[in-house]
Amino acid sequence: MRLAHAVLVIVDISGYTAFINERQTSLLHAEQIITELMEAVIDRASHPLQVNKLEGDAALLYGELAPGDLGAGRDMLAQVKAFFPAFGACLSAQRAARANCVCEACSGIDRLQLKAFVHAGEFAIKRVR
Repeated sequence: MRLAHAVLVIVDISGYTAFINERQTSLLHAEQIITELMEAVIDRASHPLQVNKLEGDAALLYGELAPGDLGAGRDMLAQVKAFFPAFGACLSAQRAARANCVCEACSGIDRLQLKAFVHAGEFAIKRVR
């Protein structure tokens, strides 16, 4: 274990729980939609920001930075900002691709939104197995 200065980012799809729970007959479509949206978001992350963990509709990313390295901090924030148009573009593509499907998941795509939480500070970084 070691201490490091880092930026921690959590991205989460709002509306996920209702989207999954209310769509028992179209769970396969719901999971495909969520997967495509999460992939569109995390594909925008690059060094020094990296994916640490995926959990359903959320991703935990972090990027180490030297104390006072404003350039790296700005770069990571720019990446987080880019998550939103990537999510929106994927949402539009999913809506268009699934326009002829009347299942609850495909017709409920527009209720999904992306949110992100960003924190900078000192973190304990450890590897488990």
